Formats: sequence, C-alpha cells, structure tokens
Amino acid sequence: MLRRLILAAGVALALLAPAYAAGVDSRAYTCAALQSMIAARGFVFISELAFGDFVVANVSYCSGGVGGGAILELRSVPTSDSPECLVNYCETRNFTNAR
Repeated sequence: MLRRLILAAGVALALLAPAYAAGVDSRAYTCAALQSMIAARGFVFISELAFGDFVVANVSYCSGGVGGGAILELRSVPTSDSPECLVNYCETRNFTNAR
C-alpha cells in the first residue's frame, strides 16, 4: 500500500511539475505566445542552446531590482514564427560618480 502511494506521488509530481523548471525551448512557441508566458510568469528560463538564461517581464525581476543597478536589455531568441523575437534580459551596470 505504501509503495503504491509513493509511486502515485512520484508520478503526480512528474506530471504536475511546471514546464519552466527545466526551461523552455523558445522555438516551440510563437513570439507572441512566448512574450505572453513571460508576462504571466514574470520570468522564464530559455533553454535554447545559443541563449540559456532567464528573460523577464520587467526590471523588478532582476537581481539588482529597480534602483539597484539592474537595467533591461533587449535580446533576441528564435521562435517558431521569428528568428529574432525580442525579450527583456537583465544586465547589471555599475554606476560610479564621475568627478
């Protein structure tokens, strides 16, 4: 009985685990669908070989946050309908006071 319960729990976890845990292949989505997913989730890991990083909905999802030196840069990833779908990518800039 316990063995069946453990097996059922394992299967449920495997089936219910979010797809973004291992990242998404941007080429499986249209550009609009990818951008909608990013907006809905806040951030998504793109597992496409040439990119392999997080994209975000806005700067508040960056590690530096608003006012912490983080800025957004537009990067492109391939999607099913576009070779260059623009997405937000976090960059950290060190700002120093010039004298």
